[in-house]
This record gives sequence, C-alpha cells and structure tokens, in this order.
Amino acid sequence: MPSPTQRVLARVPARLRPFLMRHRRLVKFLLVGGTCFVLTTVINFELKFTVLEHKPVVALTVATVIATVVSYVLNRRWAFRADGRQREAVLFFLVSAVAIGVNDVPLAISRYVLDLREPFISSFTQEVADFLSGMIVGTFVAMLFRFWAMQRWVFTRLAEPAATGAQPPPEPGYAAHETPGETPRAW
Repeated sequence: MPSPTQRVLARVPARLRPFLMRHRRLVKFLLVGGTCFVLTTVINFELKFTVLEHKPVVALTVATVIATVVSYVLNRRWAFRADGRQREAVLFFLVSAVAIGVNDVPLAISRYVLDLREPFISSFTQEVADFLSGMIVGTFVAMLFRFWAMQRWVFTRLAEPAATGAQPPPEPGYAAHETPGETPRAW
C-alpha cells in the first residue's frame, strides 16, 4: 500500500519527480514550514486583534512559539525522520529560540525604528507593514536559518529500523551517503 507521500508524488508530472526526490528533505521541510506559517498567521492575528492589541511583537512571539512546537513534531517524525533523542529536542528548541528572535527583529525595526505605526501612518498601512516585516521577511530569514541549523546540528541521525524489519534502509540524502547509480525507491 503506497504512503500518502507516494500517492501525491504519483500525481506530480514525471519530469519534476527526480528533482523532488533529490531534494525531498527540503520539500518536506518547506511543507511543514508552510503549515506552521499558516498556523502562526492565524494565531498572530487572533492575538493581535484581541488580547495583545498593543503588543504586536509579543503576539508574533507567542504565535511563533506555538507553531514551533508543532514544527518540532512534524519535522522530527516526517521531514527529517529523526530518532527523537533528548539532545535533539534541546538543540531544536535552542535553534528555534534564536530563530524566533530572528523572526521578531524585522517587525520590531518596522514598528519602533521606522515608526511604521499609528498615528504616523494609517491603521491599514500599519497592518500591511506588520505583515510584510514580521510574517514575510522575518519568517523567510528565520526559515533559512532553521533549515541550515536543523540539518547541521539537530536532525543528524535517522530513526532506528523497526524490529520487524518493515522499514527500508536509510534513504540517500538523509544520513546515508549516496552511491553512484543508486536511485531512491520511495519518498
């Protein structure tokens, strides 16, 4: 029975499949990131327009922390298929703490250095500036940092194969070195 990933991959045009297979870890990381971006955006707006109305950086930080926990679970279990060591969790949250700070910097600069806030600009312009600086620029820079740091320090080992031998050997591109002529069979 094919996995959900294999079913989706079967619907992708044949000429794109080799590229996606070669960069599957990055593709999975981006899908997890996209999901967490939507989650962060929804939580951020909910907080920003209710209980944290006058604290946009705090609202973004809280939303990002919640999405980071979701990101950890999805990245560990799916994108990087790591074995879940305690050291991994500590490193993940250390990297994420730095990334949350990186994510907040553009919003803080926009609001408090460039004064892109009321009464200096309209409410609509303030919200557009907040979204572009905090959610777009901040998230993009933090994403680049996270991918590099997660691959470098956090998710460095694969999960152990099941005792029944049901799992295939490590896929090229994760922790194993590819051998010439080897082609991946499954995503």
